[in-house]
Formats: sequence, structure tokens, C-alpha cells
Amino acid sequence: MSSLDTVRLIGAPGSPYTQKMLALLRYRRIPYRITWGDPASTLDALGVEKPRPIFMPTFLFDNDEGGIEGVCDSTPLIRRLESLYAGRSVLPTDAALAFIDYLIEDFADEWCTKYMFHYRWYPAQDADNAGTLLPLGMDVSMPAEAHATFKEVFSKRQIDRLYVVGSNDTTAPVIDASYRRYLKAMENHLAKQKFMLGARPAAGDFGLYGQLTQLVGFDPTPREITHAISPRTVAWVDHMRDQTGLEPQDSDWLAPEDQPDSLRELLAEIGRVYAPAQLANQKAVQAGEKTWEAQIDGALWTQRTFPYQAKCLKWTNERYQALSAADRARVDALISSTGIESMLA
Repeated sequence: MSSLDTVRLIGAPGSPYTQKMLALLRYRRIPYRITWGDPASTLDALGVEKPRPIFMPTFLFDNDEGGIEGVCDSTPLIRRLESLYAGRSVLPTDAALAFIDYLIEDFADEWCTKYMFHYRWYPAQDADNAGTLLPLGMDVSMPAEAHATFKEVFSKRQIDRLYVVGSNDTTAPVIDASYRRYLKAMENHLAKQKFMLGARPAAGDFGLYGQLTQLVGFDPTPREITHAISPRTVAWVDHMRDQTGLEPQDSDWLAPEDQPDSLRELLAEIGRVYAPAQLANQKAVQAGEKTWEAQIDGALWTQRTFPYQAKCLKWTNERYQALSAADRARVDALISSTGIESMLA
């Protein structure tokens, strides 16, 4: 694929993963064309087979048979784009640092999305806001009657699905406390450097950015919290939207041993909440159980089991084991006593 080939994708403004990938495409100066709408109906209209499962964003790539295939999942999509387009990479060349970046991206995609979904549908004012605006993000000219029906049906479905991410009256304070600690860690870290791993963004930055576009720019409750706790995060989200003007150098990424202590604050939150959730989910998958329970930050957390998240933990461990002994030691030094160690059996 040449640098002139245009990437095609389908997504929505209210999708954090769509925003993650759009910012990445802009930063990497990859030309793209996005269709705002529902990927399933768009692919049906194009006569393209839908991937299973299908979610936002869905990319369209030429396949070996001369047709088009729909592809989802932002993490492997980032790696696929790295193989297709040269320059302005978001994957550190330092293997130990690349592993830390992978941890951050995984945390963003699989835990920070709990912040987003919880705040979007748990507080009444946020649910009303989302129910009103998300359908219009799919079709701004939607007739009023259709919009009212869509809002009612869609909002009920999403609110009823809060259990899927573990959001309920018991865990709501846990999610809120975690988000506030995360913001404090971001505030401290951004005071030291512009991006998570130095002076240029990596894949993890785009993962965090995607979720924060909604938490800062769309949903009322987390927006108020973020402005109060971390104005640097608010400003960072604005900057991350378009980094086409940045001219990165390999030296812009700092080695694990040169990272400021503030990075450990972020890693400690991963170990505190995400690690126990991943381990409990993995045990449930192995036992064939449909739900799992775990003590997370002093509260009993119960939610549906996700085979995909068990795969995420497996992939994390495979990447860790693939490191050289020297690079594993460098990673271990950075994550020591954060709780992340429990994930890396």
C-alpha cells in the first residue's frame, strides 16, 4: 500500500475507539475517509461481509481476492497500519518501553472504557445527554419522531447493559475513585512530559486519548470532574486531537529507567484495579463461568465474563515472555510494587 492510498473507515463521533484511530491517522499523516454511521448497515449497503463481532470503528481493506473486507479492533489495526505505512511510528523501538506502551494501551481500551460507559449511562443527566446526542451523531437530520423513539430504546438498552462493565450501586464509588486517581496521575505526569513515554506519542497515548475524548468532551459528569482535578488532561486532549505538526525523533521516547516517577503513578492504578479484574476474569473463563467476582479496591466487583479480555491477558503475557532477560529486568524494575506483577505469570 503506497503512502497515497486512502484508508476507509466507518465510525461515530461518540465512539472512543473511532476517535482513537482518527487521531492516530492524523498524527501518522495517513490519508483517510470516514463514513459516519453504523458499520453493520453501511457494510450491508456495500455488499461487504460483516466481521464477527462488529464494532466501531470498522476499517475497509482490499483483500487478496480483489474484494473488500471489514476489520475491527484498534490494537491490531494500529500494528497493521505500521506494516502498510512507513514513518512516524507509534511503537517504540526499545522493546522494554514498547511493552510498557502495550500495557498502557490495554488499560485504556479495557479499563478506561469502564469509566466512559459508567459515567455515560449511570448518572441520569449523562444518560439523558447521551441518549439525545448519540443518535444524532449517526444521523444529524434524523426526524424528530424517529429520534425520540431511538433515544428511548437505545438509552434503555445501554442502561440495562451497565452490568456488562461491572457498573452498579456497589461499584460506582470504586469506578469514581479510580477515575479521580487516574486523573491525578495524569496531572502529575503531564507536568513532567508531554506524552506518556516522552516527547512523542505512542499507541498508549492514543488509547487514553480515545476514552478521554468522551470523558472530557461529551459526558457532563466526568467533564466536570476532569476540569476540577486535571486541567492538564483537558488541554492534552485538545493537543492530541491533531499532532500532524509534530516532527518526532526516536530520542523523544525516554527509556524505562529514565521515565519520571509520575509514570509509576499511572502504572500503580493499572495494578490496583485492572490487574485483579483481569486475573478474576481469566479464572472464570478457564472454569467456564459466565460471571466473575473479585475484591477490587475494597469492594466486591461482579460482572460478566469476557473471553476477549482473557485473550488480552494472554497476549500481554506472551509479549512479556518474548522479551529478552535483560529487557524483562528493565520492565520489572519499572513496575515493581505496582501490582502489575500479578498479571505476568
